[in-house]
Amino acid sequence: MSNEHTAPDRSGMPALGLGTWENDDPEACRTSVRTALETGYRHVDTAQIYRNEAAVGDGIAAADVDRGEVFLATKVWTNRLGHDDVIESTKESLERLGTDYLDLLYVHWPSGDYDPAETLPALEELREEGLVERIGVSNFEPSHIETAREVLDAPIFANQIEVHPLLQQRRLREFCADADIELVAYSPLARGDVFGVDVLSEIADERGVSEAQVSLAWLREKGITAIPKATGGDHIRDNWASLELTLSESETERIDALEDERRKVDPSFAPEAW
Repeated sequence: MSNEHTAPDRSGMPALGLGTWENDDPEACRTSVRTALETGYRHVDTAQIYRNEAAVGDGIAAADVDRGEVFLATKVWTNRLGHDDVIESTKESLERLGTDYLDLLYVHWPSGDYDPAETLPALEELREEGLVERIGVSNFEPSHIETAREVLDAPIFANQIEVHPLLQQRRLREFCADADIELVAYSPLARGDVFGVDVLSEIADERGVSEAQVSLAWLREKGITAIPKATGGDHIRDNWASLELTLSESETERIDALEDERRKVDPSFAPEAW
């Protein structure tokens, strides 16, 4: 049973999705995906490295929702970014997910085996074959995007990055807006840190909502798609309820004024420009 409201649609991508990072228990992952879809979500995000693509596919199949209504995205891991590996691993992802196409395929990081001249043409070939509808990148800085755009004939649809009220990514937001590239926020709740921020708590108390809903509404106000991870039904529904919240201009400005730089994901292979 779906709630009445729906996630805003940006160029075919619903602006609120379910993230599945670290949701690696097969039954819990399957259940959370099914619950999210039957709550109203129509965007599910996974990755090869999450090792849960099969469970995600099972959850989609179990939900009372047609596959064609679901915007499904996955990501190619750093050790499969050689030309032939991109094609082979993507076909393996499709098999695990139980689908014959992806709505969006990302390069997970510009590291490891990533070579723009080898990696990106493979994504274009997958798109030309109809196996992938949109090409995306993840954790790319402006210099990586500029190089990728020189190689690609197809457009870069989205850049998935860590962004939330405590890491506002102002420079990258401006760059992607100018380049007409969608931003997708992973860890949009700063892995729980948003629950301890006075400004967010004050707005949440004033509006009778959660800090999570305030954070997700702020991202939507900035034109950013959010994919919060949630496994329990209560959290799935609380995040979904953020679609009913519209922040005022003054509330948005109060959040904009936060100067934190709390990057929660910073592996050793991350871009040096961070």
